[in-house]
Amino acid sequence: MNNKTIKHLFVVSIMIVLLLQSCVPTQIAIREENKTISETYSNNSSDTLNTAVVKWKDFFSDQNLTNLIDLALANNQELNMMLQQINMAENEIKAKKGDYLPYIGIYAGAEIDKVGEFTRNGAVEQHLDIREHEEFPEPLTNFSAGLSASWELDIWKKLRNGKKSAVLEYLATIQGKNFMVTQLVSEIASAYYELIALDNQLTIVKQNLDLQQSALKMVKLQKEAARATQLAVRRFEAEVFKNKSNIYQIQQKIVETENLINFLVGRYPQTVIRNSNDFITKEVDVMHSGVPSQLLANRPDIRQAELELSASKLNVNIAKANFYPSIGIKAGVGLEAFKPKFLTSTPESLAYSLIGDIIAPLINRNAIKAEYKTASNKQLQIIYEYEKTILNAFIEVENQLSNVENLNKSYLLKTQQVEALTEAIDLSIRLFKSARAEYTEVLLTQREALDSKIEIIETKRDQLLANVKLYQALGGGWN
Repeated sequence: MNNKTIKHLFVVSIMIVLLLQSCVPTQIAIREENKTISETYSNNSSDTLNTAVVKWKDFFSDQNLTNLIDLALANNQELNMMLQQINMAENEIKAKKGDYLPYIGIYAGAEIDKVGEFTRNGAVEQHLDIREHEEFPEPLTNFSAGLSASWELDIWKKLRNGKKSAVLEYLATIQGKNFMVTQLVSEIASAYYELIALDNQLTIVKQNLDLQQSALKMVKLQKEAARATQLAVRRFEAEVFKNKSNIYQIQQKIVETENLINFLVGRYPQTVIRNSNDFITKEVDVMHSGVPSQLLANRPDIRQAELELSASKLNVNIAKANFYPSIGIKAGVGLEAFKPKFLTSTPESLAYSLIGDIIAPLINRNAIKAEYKTASNKQLQIIYEYEKTILNAFIEVENQLSNVENLNKSYLLKTQQVEALTEAIDLSIRLFKSARAEYTEVLLTQREALDSKIEIIETKRDQLLANVKLYQALGGGWN
């Protein structure tokens, strides 16, 4: 092949490449990600002090609770499965990094070949002497050994973008793990406060049961003195039976809540160590919400969605690069001979090759087009997911800010209600003894007092849970 022919082939190749590039479809971005967010929450606070930056070990003051969280971060099965996913994402980076490096291998082979005597190769072999006084071997053997290399030139950055996309997916998995940690911390703290609240409810019910049993004895004495009826006795007995039944129900809830905590920390059922004293008087920490823009940096799920969005953009570029021709280089060098003893006879046994090729899709490119459109649609889908994640985070914070404020106001009123009904119990008993009140008033007052004490415990629990949920919503709990 002369130089003129080579030049003609080169020109034709360039024209084909340009033609293929002009046929690459382009999809204009329908929607870009929207990072705009309100400047303040509904409380109109512009203070940038944010509780989310507080480490969870400093946020929770109960040592028993922090011990449980420490244990969960080491043993929780779901979290450990997530860590394996991170390892797999890291392995994917190594695989993608190797794609755009040359592949070099070593080879060795042996083969045997017998051709027909009346074929062209057979006729040549019959009249060919390889060495003086030595006939051409039949059947013909061949032995080879050497090095081979292949390399795809990444001129369209398809392979490098693949590696960058794998890195972003790896970083997104880490943020996914961080988000799982925030959820795990929140779940353990919520279950722990629920358990302490149940302990206090059990104590209140038992105290109320003692009070009702005393009232029952009083009513029986009143009946003996003909100042009360059997109806009153039976009504008080029914109330005692009801509270005894409630004790077993609360005890069952305690067992279930303890086992929920045991499951979260990855251990078999056992008693959860906790301090249930002074629950009602426990101080609720003041929360600082900061400004909404801080959610973009503090919330792991938002950062994960942002990284996945960046990876999806690179995946679109990768899918687009499939329309372009791929340029590859193959090379090999080694020794080859029909007898092993000739392998070291160089340069006669030396064999080498160098091949360059350009391969581009020309006809029936529907599969590549479909892959490109799928990558573009996936990118648009992730944009919507990113916007939804930001919106959800903002609404979660708003809901919990309102919840904290309303629960604080409710707790103050519940406190006054408990004080009033506790005093009313003594008054109703004194009035009943002096025949100035009916037994139904005593029963009703005791029931309302019990309900109010249970409600204030639940309100205190909800206050603590609201703080935990707000801490999680702001993006705290993973650092």
